[in-house]
Amino acid sequence: MKDHLYNFLLHLGDNALVLGHRLSEICGHGPILEQDMAMTNIALDLVGQSRNIFQYAARMKGGDTTEDTLAYLRDATAFKNVLLVEQKNGDFAKTILRQFLYDAYNYPLYKRLMNSSDKDLAAIAEKSIKEITYHLKWSSEWVIRLGDGTEESHNRMNNAIQDLWSYTGELFKYSDYEISCHESGILPDLNGIAEEWNAEVKNIFAEAGLEIPEKAWSHDGGKRGVHSEHLGFLLAEMQFLQRAYPGQEW
Repeated sequence: MKDHLYNFLLHLGDNALVLGHRLSEICGHGPILEQDMAMTNIALDLVGQSRNIFQYAARMKGGDTTEDTLAYLRDATAFKNVLLVEQKNGDFAKTILRQFLYDAYNYPLYKRLMNSSDKDLAAIAEKSIKEITYHLKWSSEWVIRLGDGTEESHNRMNNAIQDLWSYTGELFKYSDYEISCHESGILPDLNGIAEEWNAEVKNIFAEAGLEIPEKAWSHDGGKRGVHSEHLGFLLAEMQFLQRAYPGQEW
């Protein structure tokens, strides 16, 4: 059971770290200063959440494992984030939609994790939920603005939906370690999270004048360490300093 919990912690931490790094790439490139700062702050929130999770995972693993070795010294195949969060930023519409699709999943997940049978994980979830609530509010408002905005912004949102929708199914597919954690009361039922996610996405899309695609084939593999080509390039940039100069600290 300890190994399954450890892998689940890596999954949660990797989701936050990879998406946080993706958003950090936009720093200085936002469409307006206020939203540039908002995305940078969300990136900081996500990296902070990943630190809390990795610190717990490192204590569990023991030995020389630290939050830094988990972030900077694992190869792509050892990362367990969902494929959605590693997709490239693209234009502002794609960045916003990726964030919203993830936030609409992350909010009900962490809301339920506050009642996890693992008290350390429940405490991390309780500490994170205020930030996650803001993330969902921010991204959903922007989906509505862009979807119900100009013809150009509406079309770009539709293009983003076509690009990203096939990565959403993986959010609710159990991995082996998630099944074990669910049976132990650590992880809530993903079916309940899927219901809340579908209701949130349906409501926001309706207000934005966007249509939910019909069910189709979905990518998966990220939870098992099978990733798109994008993650390798992301890690090459994120891990360069620690790989080139091992053992460096601030």
